[in-house]
Amino acid sequence: MGANTSQVSDLSESQSIRNLIGPDAISENEPFWNQLISFTFTSPTCSADAKLLEEAVVPLAKTLIQNNPRSGNFGALVRVFLSRTKELKISTECQDQLFIWQAHNALFLVRCLLKVFIREMNEEELHLQFSYQERAPGTYDSICKDLLEELVCNLVHLIVEVPLLDITYNILFEAVTTLLVLLSYQLFHKEVLREGLIYGYLTRGRCLSLTSRLVKTLLYNFIRQEKCPAATHVLQTQSDGGGLLYGLASGVASGLWSVFTLGGVSSRPGAEQDQNPLPLSNQSLLLLLVLANLTDGADCPNPYRQAVTCFKNTQDSSSLPSPQPHTFQINFNSLYTALYEQQKSDQVTLLLYTLLHQNSNMRTYILSRTDMENLVLPILEILYHVEERNSHHVYMALIILLILTEDDTFNRSIHEVMLKNISWYTERVLTEISLGSLLILVVIRTIQFNMTRTRDKYLHTNCLAALANMSAQFRNLHQYAAQRIIRLVNQQLKHNKVLEQATQSLHGPLGADDRTVLPDYAQDLNVIEEVIRMMLEIINSCLSNSLHHNPNLLYALLYKRELFEQFRSHPSFQDIMQNLDTVIGFFSQRLEQAGSDLSVERVQEVIKKGAAALPKERLKVSAQIFMMIDRKTNSFKTHWINNSPSD
Repeated sequence: MGANTSQVSDLSESQSIRNLIGPDAISENEPFWNQLISFTFTSPTCSADAKLLEEAVVPLAKTLIQNNPRSGNFGALVRVFLSRTKELKISTECQDQLFIWQAHNALFLVRCLLKVFIREMNEEELHLQFSYQERAPGTYDSICKDLLEELVCNLVHLIVEVPLLDITYNILFEAVTTLLVLLSYQLFHKEVLREGLIYGYLTRGRCLSLTSRLVKTLLYNFIRQEKCPAATHVLQTQSDGGGLLYGLASGVASGLWSVFTLGGVSSRPGAEQDQNPLPLSNQSLLLLLVLANLTDGADCPNPYRQAVTCFKNTQDSSSLPSPQPHTFQINFNSLYTALYEQQKSDQVTLLLYTLLHQNSNMRTYILSRTDMENLVLPILEILYHVEERNSHHVYMALIILLILTEDDTFNRSIHEVMLKNISWYTERVLTEISLGSLLILVVIRTIQFNMTRTRDKYLHTNCLAALANMSAQFRNLHQYAAQRIIRLVNQQLKHNKVLEQATQSLHGPLGADDRTVLPDYAQDLNVIEEVIRMMLEIINSCLSNSLHHNPNLLYALLYKRELFEQFRSHPSFQDIMQNLDTVIGFFSQRLEQAGSDLSVERVQEVIKKGAAALPKERLKVSAQIFMMIDRKTNSFKTHWINNSPSD
């Protein structure tokens, strides 16, 4: 590399690079460094080109690892970068693009080398690479400053101190990405890392005082959604969303993303991808999520999680001091807008989940919004395209719905929001439907997909929990939503019968040979019975609490009344059939009195009048089921309201 534009093929031939990785020490005061970091680089146009660049860097970095104990050139490169960070703020004010460009290039080289170092050595060995000086081979100065800590602290200072402008965009991106690289040790460990040098620098060292500023800056980087400048000395974005910096970071970023989302994988091919990536916004969000998910230390809680869980709205005029450390204020309206506009991204869904789950200020604000459909519709679209999404994205979307449905006001208000022509819902034309009915349709579709395809017990448990929370507040259900509720019960009952017959047949003469199949059948039966029972509970809750508000559900119930007769003799469902029997019997009698060959309109009229006439005392007030997440253990808690004990 040097003053000219470089290509991947130039790396191994570059005399400057060969001198950097060679055995001879180069003093940080020599003009060599200015020559080394005065380069531009032709950006890869696709991930394959970015991979070629990484492959080209690996052998060079390994050579440096061998020679660095003698030369100390890696430490010299880091010090060259650090010397330039001291002037970055002034350079920004003076629009000194050349200085910022060279500082960026130095950091870019450091980060490329670090990515290989971290793959090849543990933290202690990495620390030595920073400590080697120009002196006798294999020795290092134990008295000098901790250069690794200096780098970490300078990166944090750079992110929070340097304003985001066109000329600083790329170096800010590099600073964020380098911190991600430094935190990537988790990728090479199966167990959760709870300690470490870099962990200590960020959570207990000099960076601790900058915790709230770093979290706030990363959030604002996400909120601003700034696109990479169209053309600079350092980087040109590519039409397909490539780009040197973004491409190089994507491997580490996606890997870290999988670590902090239960080991999932990236979005499946075919899922909609952002064709105009926002590198700094995306990387800032990834770094924020990684920091917030660091484990608590032995003697101190994770300060970044504390900051994420307690920040307040800039419009919060409360003068009471916060009991939480690292608190700050941020514009909730801007954050809310960014959250719902970017929900197709896995990491944005994770941020929304994190804020709803852990930040009570943000959760209260979101639930108070009168435009809740802006947030809920993207979540429903994720679930509707469940076959195109990875499992952890679907789980997070469902848990977000579960958290929202813990609020009665939310459950009431979503039935008052009317929507028209939902373009992504293709199974049926919905010219007008309430947000609540659409939510029910999408959740039921997710249950059906899970029962026929993925067969994941926890997935349908989340779905049923959300429906259970909503059930007492069902209002004016769309006729299609009412039909789907009854149809789901019917489908599961059919599956139940098939499995019961299959199980009984295996107990015949061939049963002894096929006993290994029995546990699977028994498990499937238990799952199906759980779904049926929960759906009956949901219908029962709706009838007990809002029967007169749901004529379409009553119509669907009466249309399929023979279906529910089968549950009276089934031992698993007898105890929850009393209200259903009462309602079906009452309305069936009124329909008989109205005559035969009734039109749909006449049946609906009878149902509406009957709903007003049915004495409430004839319905047994059942305990209302209410499911929520325990925020300490992330487990489900089921509550039975109306003086029944909690389970």
